[in-house]
Amino acid sequence: MPSRLRIAIADDERDMRDYFARILPRLGHEIVAAAQNGRELVQRCHASRPDLLILDIRMPELDGLQALEEICRVQPLPAILVSAYSDQDLVQRAEENYVMAYLVKPVKQAELSPAIALAMRRFEQLEALKKEARDLRQSLEDRKLVERAKGLLVDRLRVDESEAFRQLQRLAMQTSRKLVDVAREILAGEPR
Repeated sequence: MPSRLRIAIADDERDMRDYFARILPRLGHEIVAAAQNGRELVQRCHASRPDLLILDIRMPELDGLQALEEICRVQPLPAILVSAYSDQDLVQRAEENYVMAYLVKPVKQAELSPAIALAMRRFEQLEALKKEARDLRQSLEDRKLVERAKGLLVDRLRVDESEAFRQLQRLAMQTSRKLVDVAREILAGEPR
């Protein structure tokens, strides 16, 4: 995690925005956008590309969670929600987004620093898990293609599965391509 984060803040209360503007630089971070409503936050985030969002839930135009959802459609970002409310519906809505921490107002400086560190670490872990899941899905799809191509070679060449697989490997090595690319080419040449 970079020690100096670029943070966007949003709160409809001016004193909260001023508080974050004072405290976050003391913690070594830079405020790259400050907004008083959700719509303004979305616009400013697209322009400033922050590392982290700290936002109130209840704001005019778009609430914090709606704004977060719009922002994360373009670029997923970790968020810390700040609210004077701690009702269960808000917490449940927060769980459905990229909310990595939830602080109840008044926010103390001693709470903010660990919440930022935790939010960044959890987001990093979430992104790593998503990448791993994508990689596993792709690996499974690749394996299915190789198996289908191998089956086609078994039928076409009248060989057993292990020989068909060796044929695929040999062709991949001879042409310096991935096994899945060779399988895709073999399958593309056959009617489905």
